[in-house]
Amino acid sequence: MVTCPACDTEINQATEVCPHCGLDLTASLGERAQGKKKPTLAKILLRWSVLIGVLMAAIWSFLWFVISPRTGNVELEAETQAVQSMDDVHTALADYAQAQGGVYPQALEALGAPVRLAAQRAQSEGYQLQYTAGPAGADGALRSYTLGARAGNYSYRNFYTDPSGVVRATREDRDANSADPPIR
Repeated sequence: MVTCPACDTEINQATEVCPHCGLDLTASLGERAQGKKKPTLAKILLRWSVLIGVLMAAIWSFLWFVISPRTGNVELEAETQAVQSMDDVHTALADYAQAQGGVYPQALEALGAPVRLAAQRAQSEGYQLQYTAGPAGADGALRSYTLGARAGNYSYRNFYTDPSGVVRATREDRDANSADPPIR
């Protein structure tokens, strides 16, 4: 049995590390006396500066990636995208009617992915596309429709079109209709 030089506890002679204080008993007496040097103030400040710099760069990169700046006239860009989406749907409806002998579908789902993408683009700008099939004729065929783009943001224009392709708009808080003035 030997005595630990740090805590004066009696320990087994074959022990390499004191179980009470954790002193390395295999190190020479000179190494133990020297011990670990405490880091200087300059090293501590350098480590903290690097850590804070890395954290700030990560936060800045995240914000720059997630929050993309909007430039220009946001309202005009949203309205333009809504009208473009309506034009895309109108074109798909005209192609469908031409292939079906002048008959329009009951719902937009029959037109497939291009119309779904157009609706998603309008929705990404705060607009909801609303398709309404016209009344069925004597033969049960749908020969007219109305298509609206309703803004989710107050003060944006709402739009309307029908098989004629004329797009009409209103700034009032209601759906646009055939009595509203055309925009082109």
